[in-house]
Formats: sequence, structure tokens, C-alpha cells
Amino acid sequence: MTIIKVSTGDQIAIIESLARDIWTEYYTPIIGKQQVDYMLAGYQSKQAVKEQIASGVLYFLLEEGRSSIGYIAVQPRGDELFLSKIYLQSSRRAKGYGKKAVQFVEILAREQGLRKIVLTVNKHNTGAISAYEKIGFRNAGSLVQDIGGGFVMDDYAMEKMV
Repeated sequence: MTIIKVSTGDQIAIIESLARDIWTEYYTPIIGKQQVDYMLAGYQSKQAVKEQIASGVLYFLLEEGRSSIGYIAVQPRGDELFLSKIYLQSSRRAKGYGKKAVQFVEILAREQGLRKIVLTVNKHNTGAISAYEKIGFRNAGSLVQDIGGGFVMDDYAMEKMV
């Protein structure tokens, strides 16, 4: 797997396309179509990704051969690295790609002198919670965030020391 820092409009368009496919397939059963559509428009559209990159969020495409199979986004926050996004196509899950992506994030954190990685995960996303726990993340508590539009993110905060 190759990990490429996102820096071009074409790469951002790939992120938007991957997000639409992955989120629609994976999250619709968990949070419903309306919230998925709302979050894609607000957080994963080309414009939203451009704005996030401009504000310091780092996006990376995950590639296998010539195919983009997923993406990650991170942002330094104080003494920790926030793993904002880690998404893989369904055909690539449970094959070690997620673990390799997290190892990459751990290296980024260490290179920046950050002591831990933090993330949020939907409380009903049991597969992801289990995967995070297997690679050393621990549940750091509940977090409910109003994201507008009548929607909330009902998550667990998880963290891993590096």
C-alpha cells in the first residue's frame, strides 16, 4: 500500500468520490441516509476538504497499485494528533490496510513530537471500535456533538499513546 499526501484538485476529487461510496455503503445503516448526505456535503465535499486542508488538516490517499482504496486525515492539536478520518473501501477492510494506515499515523505523530493519537468513532460502529482496540486504542469516554441540521454525532473518544 502506498500513502500519498493530498495536494491537488484531482486528488481532492478522488477523496470526495471515495467518501460518497464508502459513507453511503457503511454509514447509512448506522446513522441513516439523511445524516450521511448532510455530513458528506458538510465535511467531505471538494470545497469542505479544500477548506480543511487550508486550515491545517493533512489528507492522505491510500493506494494499492493504481487504485485509490481509501483515505485518512489528521490534524495536530496541542500535544496530540487527531485522526479525523480513516476510511477504506469495503473490499479492502480486514486485510491489514487499516493497521498499516494507523502505523503511518503513529510515525507522523512521533515525527511531530506528539505523545498520543486521538479519534472519535460512532458508538454503534462496533467493528471499528473492536479494530481500534486490537491495535492499542482505549475508550476515553462518550462524546455527543451537535453538528447542525438536527443531527448529532454520538461517539466514543479513543486514544493511543505513541
